[in-house]
Amino acid sequence: MKRIKLVALLLIAAFVLSACGAGGAQTIKIGINAPLTGDIPKVGEGTKFAAELWLDEIGGVITVGGKDYQVELVVEDNESKGESAAAVNTKLITQDEVLVIVGPQSSKQAVPAGAVANDLETPMISPWSTNPNTTLDRPWVFRTPFLDPFQGPVVANFVSEEFGFTKAGVLYDIASDYPKGLAEFFKSAWEDLHGADSVVAFESFTTGDTDFSAQLTKIIDSGAEFIFAPQYYNEVALIVQQARELGFDGPIVGSDSWGSAETVNLCGEACYGAFFSTHYAAEGATGATKEFIDKYNERYGYVPDDVGALTWDALNIVKTAIENCGQITGDIKADRKCVRDAMAQIKEFKGITGDMTFNEQGDPIKCAVIVRISEEGKFTFYKQVCP
Repeated sequence: MKRIKLVALLLIAAFVLSACGAGGAQTIKIGINAPLTGDIPKVGEGTKFAAELWLDEIGGVITVGGKDYQVELVVEDNESKGESAAAVNTKLITQDEVLVIVGPQSSKQAVPAGAVANDLETPMISPWSTNPNTTLDRPWVFRTPFLDPFQGPVVANFVSEEFGFTKAGVLYDIASDYPKGLAEFFKSAWEDLHGADSVVAFESFTTGDTDFSAQLTKIIDSGAEFIFAPQYYNEVALIVQQARELGFDGPIVGSDSWGSAETVNLCGEACYGAFFSTHYAAEGATGATKEFIDKYNERYGYVPDDVGALTWDALNIVKTAIENCGQITGDIKADRKCVRDAMAQIKEFKGITGDMTFNEQGDPIKCAVIVRISEEGKFTFYKQVCP
């Protein structure tokens, strides 16, 4: 009798082990590393909402080698902090044993988090980080947006061609990887076009500052014809409104970090007519892009920003890579390696933010979009700029 009980217990144990991974995992875990709290919670919200919508869209299942696997999203808050983002990646990899990580979004979090993912050999794809250091010499790290060395010249060329200006003013956060890097790339591109002294004011502040009057006064006094402000939505409104209050009536031009749905909500009419470079334009979208926008808007009550669209693309890239593996073995180390290799081989991926092919650094070759904020406060397509 005891022997029969023992055999039964062994059979139950074998079944449990096979279901949990020893004989092939039944669940695919995808980590979501997002700023749900902190300075830019709307970015985290857009990421989380797009991920939930995507999970519903695929029916919660990815089919690999003819076998269905349930997909579980493990969503973690990085608090908009670099050290927290790194800690989140460590947890997702070592405790939750996710197969792949989507996020973080902003470069301030993605750069340190990417170091963790690379060191622990887990594929990570950032939906929004444009700083080169996120993927540089990190074969396990990818991204869906273009890079700042491309975006900086895009903005410089656009302003030169559109307005014919020769004197630029720049205001940026020196303590944050993304605005600091992009400000420098823009400055270099502008000086290549107009000479060494053509950036007549290059002013900085520190994360958390809310009064920019001193820097803006210097920019106005310098004779700058426009201001380039590569900042996040929570700072854009303050910068633009304070500049107008000080009497600056020239264009204030932004970057892809302006693309949040909160930018116009906070900035109001002061931002109407402004231009910024970004990844897609919701207004006038067609095809799969419009389908995503409509589904998101119907479910969450507002038009998705570029973060949501890029997260959607990132998750579909992950899905494609997992499917291309051909099998899930249950050996997490081997499966992560398979996903990484499959992701690196993706060619001409048709995303809602554009077609993508990854280069050797894990960066996509893709176009940028110039958006104008209309008098109705909508992000409208103005022109496309390709490499």
